[in-house]
Amino acid sequence: MTSSPEPEPQQRHETVTNPGYDAPQMGNGDTIMPDVEMLRPLRYRSVFISDTHLGFSGAQAEFLLDFLQSIECDTLYLVGDILDIWEMRRRRFNWPDSHNAVVQTILERARQGTRVVYIPGNHDEMMRDYAGMSIEGISIKLRDTHECADGRRLLVLHGDEFDTVVQYSRLVAVLGSRMYAWLIRANHWVNRVRQALNRPYWSLAAHLKQRTKNVMRYIASYEEALLHEAREAGVDGLVCGHIHHAEILDQQGVLYCNDGDWVESCTALVESHAGELSLLRWSEVRETLKSTGQAPARQQHVA
Repeated sequence: MTSSPEPEPQQRHETVTNPGYDAPQMGNGDTIMPDVEMLRPLRYRSVFISDTHLGFSGAQAEFLLDFLQSIECDTLYLVGDILDIWEMRRRRFNWPDSHNAVVQTILERARQGTRVVYIPGNHDEMMRDYAGMSIEGISIKLRDTHECADGRRLLVLHGDEFDTVVQYSRLVAVLGSRMYAWLIRANHWVNRVRQALNRPYWSLAAHLKQRTKNVMRYIASYEEALLHEAREAGVDGLVCGHIHHAEILDQQGVLYCNDGDWVESCTALVESHAGELSLLRWSEVRETLKSTGQAPARQQHVA
């Protein structure tokens, strides 16, 4: 029996931090964004955020509000789990002023002409009943196809339908969500101590994920399932959320973009007016994590 050739490895794009600048360094190795990069507003063609989990005490609403007030964009995608209805039901109602300010900022952007598309996830799945409708200028869809400035077509969806835990064991998913909530609360106190020591924000949950083999296998399986869906849909790539793991990777010409979350990593996926896609981390240190680079011609895949 002949063996099949080895599959082409996934290409994970090199990390770039503020390209074009020799940024000063902090003592812990993080890069400080020069003041010129922090001129507001930062202008993008499209912005993708997900997993903000408003209504959950661990949501980093202050960082998110700062981000939204620092940018302008033509299209804002809300890629699921914007509201954490699971958590609000479990703990009755938790709606701080900062969470309300985020919602009001998004509504104001829609009133001012920004195209806002809301694709509900599993934590705000009740909003899926309103798919096809527009509420306060926000279009609610189960999924969408976004065309980048360079012509690439990206499927946009939350991604929970490709998570076997969510699909086949809701009880396990709920228990996992509660354990995760406990971990995030522990993360809050860790960062209170770090703040007192004048250290930058750090995600305990993300640190543990990267060091747990089973979690990394789960993430790899999730990425592979989403890449398969993109191929089946005949698009150039996709944008998703759900697993709280920001990533840009290319597998045989199909682009996988996960915009991360606003509980652990405070990340967003942004598209420049030239069609370049980049991951931004918006915590105490604003930096560009990864970028696809600009595609040189229409319909050309990322190398």
